[in-house]
Amino acid sequence: MRAVEADERVTAERCHILETGNDPRDPEVGIARARVEPGVTTALHVLSVDERYVIIEGRGRMEVEGLDPADVGPGDIVVIPMGRSQRITNIADHDLVFYCVCTPRFEPEHYRDLEN
Repeated sequence: MRAVEADERVTAERCHILETGNDPRDPEVGIARARVEPGVTTALHVLSVDERYVIIEGRGRMEVEGLDPADVGPGDIVVIPMGRSQRITNIADHDLVFYCVCTPRFEPEHYRDLEN
């Protein structure tokens, strides 16, 4: 499977998502690339799956319920247990890019917006 850049979409969460590996034939894991523009904070939300962010480029400030906010950058991995609220802010002057790895794979019903 290979993602096509033209398939990247803007979400209500205030980030750009490109599904890179979210296939019902592989229900144990889903992978998406996220891109957050400079100065943007993603919507506060919670998932009913475990998630990990693998930071590829840029700098961000990660907020996960129950943990102190933490600055993250390339090479960092953020573990977000299911049921914990989360959001990330791009604190650099260029895009923040990271992979979202969900176990099991992400489906829309796993997402709950905590802002609206």
